[in-house]
Amino acid sequence: MRPLRGPVILTGTDTAVGKTIVTAAMAAAATQAGLRVAVVKPGQTGTAEEEETDAETVQRLAGPATVRTLASYPDPLAPLTAARVSGLAPLVLADVLSAVEDLAADHELVLVEGAGGLFVQLGDGGWTVADLAITLGAPAVVVARPGLGTLNHTALTLEALDRRGVPARVVVGSWPDQPELVHRTNLTDLTGELAGVVPDGVGGWQPAPFREQAAYWLAPELHGTFDAEKFRGAVASL
Repeated sequence: MRPLRGPVILTGTDTAVGKTIVTAAMAAAATQAGLRVAVVKPGQTGTAEEEETDAETVQRLAGPATVRTLASYPDPLAPLTAARVSGLAPLVLADVLSAVEDLAADHELVLVEGAGGLFVQLGDGGWTVADLAITLGAPAVVVARPGLGTLNHTALTLEALDRRGVPARVVVGSWPDQPELVHRTNLTDLTGELAGVVPDGVGGWQPAPFREQAAYWLAPELHGTFDAEKFRGAVASL
């Protein structure tokens, strides 16, 4: 399969599944491959907590050509809810589309990181990551957790994308150093095309080793060298 170009949507099966680190890994791998990469976070929430934002994490780890956050809200809620609670203007779908299309004009790959799962409401009128993918005509990368619950959540997310005509790949985030039985069996039983496995804890790495290793965690269509069947075989032998 040819490596992805243009806009690509990143969503998760839930919140806290490793979506930002997978975004950073994709940005790093593509940048190392010679592409000019932009990363867009339409709505960042929880900024009052004084932690590193998703855009700051991606910039630190991957160093792509461009990283942009379109709107920020103080409370750690879904973006539309956070906008309402704070009294700030909600995201407008047309504005997000315009920003992504502008970046696509001078970047070979534009990674658009959503918030939480596929149907979290991002902006005015309740539009979601699914709506954004459909309108852009962009493929999706679904980040899934490795542990309990992931089979159902991943299958539901992929089914929803398929019904909307959005092609999708699956990347497992936060893969443990010492996988247990549930992790090993989930890796075998996950539905969808497995396009990568990103190790747990790499978000705390220094930038240089992160950028050097990122390609090993991602399949060729995501600008890496990961081989899903070899990985599954190695894990099954543990």
